Amino acid sequence: MANDYEKRLIRVMDHIHDHPAGDLSLDALAEVAALSRFHFHRVFHAMTGQTAAQAVRRMRMHRASVALVQGAEPVARIARSVGYPNAASFVRAFTETCGLSPVAFRRRGELRPLPPPFRTGDPLMYSVAIRNEPARHLAAMPHEGPYMLISKAFEKLGAILGARGLFAGAGRLVGVYYDDPSAVAPEALRSHAGIELAGTENPAPPLVGVTLPGGPHAVLRYQGPYSGLSAAYDQLYAQWLPQSGRHPADSPVFEVYLNNPMDTAPEDLLTEICVPLRA
Repeated sequence: MANDYEKRLIRVMDHIHDHPAGDLSLDALAEVAALSRFHFHRVFHAMTGQTAAQAVRRMRMHRASVALVQGAEPVARIARSVGYPNAASFVRAFTETCGLSPVAFRRRGELRPLPPPFRTGDPLMYSVAIRNEPARHLAAMPHEGPYMLISKAFEKLGAILGARGLFAGAGRLVGVYYDDPSAVAPEALRSHAGIELAGTENPAPPLVGVTLPGGPHAVLRYQGPYSGLSAAYDQLYAQWLPQSGRHPADSPVFEVYLNNPMDTAPEDLLTEICVPLRA
């Protein structure tokens, strides 16, 4: 239920506020939320309208602003208390967030809360179904970089499959996406461009074998150009998942491409976004 997700996010917010100098990495916050590391940040960003990093900075700056106005500790000590290893990085972050340097903010002596940018609800546009999906074994080409450039990896995958005569026994094209693009730098995003294989034998390099476990999945069918997929992800993680009463499993989200842009107009492309769910 949505209330369950609210409790998880409130627990994360409390943890950030109470431990500003602690480990506030995505993996650590996912553990606090008791959500899969593959899906935690997508849920957080979709439901709150801010990245986890933005929330961490905002709450660290709030704690620092209170310390500056209500106490007399040196700026360097306040910096360490809210998780900054040196005063220079803290001063830069504080000035960017609050519009004043810590010294000027202390001199002014006025506290102003930084409101979080909560999202407002949008109507559901795409149908979502829960399906029991079979395990999938893929021959895949690794890709690191912007997701919109994964086509390069698919092109190489196609060339290798053609050279090896493997197309005849292959199934759907599948993209596997391990990171949330709102939380990870574009050049560091990890993904696999894959194609379904009938067997489980790993392909020869430079291809790798990737196995996606079977079981219940939330499946959103999207029609349109790939550039519009982000809106479908937002709906899936911000609205459908919290209302469903289900929780994502510890396995990455993937996309199954039901037709091909080589012979299909962009507005007719069909993509299934598949989120593995806990049984």
